[in-house]
Amino acid sequence: MRYVDTPAATPVSVIGLGTWQFGSAEWGYGQDYEQRTAALVKRALDSGITLFDTAEIYGRGRSERLLGAALGDRRPEAFLATKIFPVLPIAPVVEQRAVASAARLGVQRLDLYQVHQPNPVVRDTSTMPGMRALQDIGLVDQVGVSNYSLERWLAAQDALGRPVLSNQVQYSLAHRGPEDDLLPYAAEHDRLVIAYSPLAQGLLSGRYSADNPPSGRVRRINPLFLPENLERAAPLLATLREVADAHDITMSQAALAYVVYHPRVVAIPGASSEAQVEANAAAGDVRLAEDEAAALAAAARAFRPVTGRQAVGPLIREARAKR
Repeated sequence: MRYVDTPAATPVSVIGLGTWQFGSAEWGYGQDYEQRTAALVKRALDSGITLFDTAEIYGRGRSERLLGAALGDRRPEAFLATKIFPVLPIAPVVEQRAVASAARLGVQRLDLYQVHQPNPVVRDTSTMPGMRALQDIGLVDQVGVSNYSLERWLAAQDALGRPVLSNQVQYSLAHRGPEDDLLPYAAEHDRLVIAYSPLAQGLLSGRYSADNPPSGRVRRINPLFLPENLERAAPLLATLREVADAHDITMSQAALAYVVYHPRVVAIPGASSEAQVEANAAAGDVRLAEDEAAALAAAARAFRPVTGRQAVGPLIREARAKR
């Protein structure tokens, strides 16, 4: 496993564990939440993963509780990140919600506390004083944001008066927008881009095609999995398969390797099994050659999925047909 240096005491693994699915029935979790999550977290730690990402909204707080319980006395090995859902992210609310998240996690310090979404009405000049106060009392080590444009990331940093360490955004071979500005900024200024959905919800695993679409509800409402988009993705997946075969790894591992090929980028894929955690972690040791990364980027540029009305129409028709 490779690691990224930050001002935090714990090195940040380039592959982390995203815990959106912890406590979420949408991902098939049931009565064995505690046992399953404990096994996944233990395997992650044993595989060299230090970065664990959660949020107060995941499972309505269950994800934080399950993750905290699973870490147990191995908490010092983890770089623990959570997020505030910014319904009214003014300073007193930010401070109160951080205390609540820390209590659910059972910790005395949050390594990274992130604003989950930019609030369109409440500016960061109202949010960041709360973050600064949390840093001053030692409850929060580093401050981050999520789903921020570069312009708003810089504005949040100005409002904090200190570095905003990270920006957590959707980034994968199927969503390469962050490469335009966020990645160059992070590399130049020693910040982090935290990539969520680095496998595009499994599109890049090679498991699905127009003839074999996903059956789960979460993926079926994602326009990427429309039959036309699955057909359009075929050349990208073919290139990904070639790179994976050259390294004797899976397509998912090759897709993760592409994301963390870039400096100051870490990825937080989810996992539903210990084997998947271990495979994801192993991707942190894969080093793509420059020409391999370039070939993947070129294939990704050529992938143009249908979006907007073109994508929504088939989803609406499918929903009506099931009524």
